[in-house]
Amino acid sequence: MSRVTSTGAFSLRAAAARNNADWCASVCRSHGIPSTFGGTAWWSSLRTPPYYPDAVTLHQDAVPAAVLARLDTASPGCTVKDSFAACDLTASGFVELFDARWVHRPAERPAPGASALRARRVSTAARLHDWQLAWHGGGQAPDVFRPALLHDPAVLVLAFHEGEEFLGGVVLNRSAGLVGLSNLFAVDGIDADVVRSSAITAAADRFPGLPLVGYEHGDDLAGALDAGFAVLGALRIWLHDS
Repeated sequence: MSRVTSTGAFSLRAAAARNNADWCASVCRSHGIPSTFGGTAWWSSLRTPPYYPDAVTLHQDAVPAAVLARLDTASPGCTVKDSFAACDLTASGFVELFDARWVHRPAERPAPGASALRARRVSTAARLHDWQLAWHGGGQAPDVFRPALLHDPAVLVLAFHEGEEFLGGVVLNRSAGLVGLSNLFAVDGIDADVVRSSAITAAADRFPGLPLVGYEHGDDLAGALDAGFAVLGALRIWLHDS
């Protein structure tokens, strides 16, 4: 497994956590949900949209009790993203949902080059609706991505096409001197590696000179490493067992 070993790895990991928290805050704002940045964590006292945490730690010394006191743990679904895999929340009634790895692709690493897939910015509510259905894999998609996101200057929602055929998508968010790559998907029968390569190229075109970060696990982690990402460190997602 490729891993960043320079002395800058820790600061990159902290920047990746901040970038991800900024993205979570953008999703919350699009729902009208307030959130707060503190010195060691970001959190929302209200339940966040599906798949998005109620808190993200921003420093390895974040004190769990200080973060948890600000969260709604009385109703189902409270989750915490432990960005440094440094907290044990079991005594507070949480169970580990899954672990993952922060990944980083340096700006100086060449992009894959010209892509067979054309990147198109999602700019209307109707196209975002179709994008979200494809991201969910069909059926009744949860209410996650709202049109207000399309007006956030730090967020870019992209759809990938071959001709007029819609083949996949990704979200790019710029903050903390990085570009976060998240919610990458390929429609059924399409190679996810092709979409990932297209996303890297699109990010290099739209945000030249900025490194990419994200987090992955399982097969998606292997695909990211094959695409030139390196591991920064571990994170954990905790779910309150309410």
